[in-house]
Amino acid sequence: MAREGGKAKTRKGVAKRFKVTGSGRVLRRKKGKRHINRTKNAKRMRRLGQPALVDKSIEKTIKANMPFS
Repeated sequence: MAREGGKAKTRKGVAKRFKVTGSGRVLRRKKGKRHINRTKNAKRMRRLGQPALVDKSIEKTIKANMPFS
């Protein structure tokens, strides 16, 4: 989580998984596109490839782990 004192450090795992948009919202990848893809149709695979917005309830936590974004 956020550090109390000292240098602000970015959680690199969080930085690799999320992106902050220009308006301040947080983007994430959708789950379900890693394996067992033969059973999923093309339309579903396309939708899974699109980024999604993170829920507002955890947005604050993610931003606290990326202080320079």
